Amino acid sequence: MLLIVHWLLSALSLLIVAHIVPGFRVADFGTALVAAIVIGLINATIGFFLKVITFPITIITLGLFVFVINALMLRFASSLVSGFVVTGFGPAFVGAIVLSVVDLVLRHLVFQTPAGY
Repeated sequence: MLLIVHWLLSALSLLIVAHIVPGFRVADFGTALVAAIVIGLINATIGFFLKVITFPITIITLGLFVFVINALMLRFASSLVSGFVVTGFGPAFVGAIVLSVVDLVLRHLVFQTPAGY
């Protein structure tokens, strides 16, 4: 059940980012669901490998290079999912940053524990 909630939040995050970032488009919620799965699979395989390989650069840039890797993964996912379009590296980079923030906020709102627990 928890996995499904995370999946739905990721899809909702993609839709929100599509409304905020020009050049970042998602056709509908079904496309966002498929794109969320594809992005997750890409990040778990190719993205993980690239993050391990570029770890020294990430350390030098104080972690900011991770957004470059995430932008590349978003571009790659957009080439695999019809209806999910990222028009260039700029929108992918801004989209990666906004997606991280939106996803963080949504997960905090949904999974926040009540005070005193």
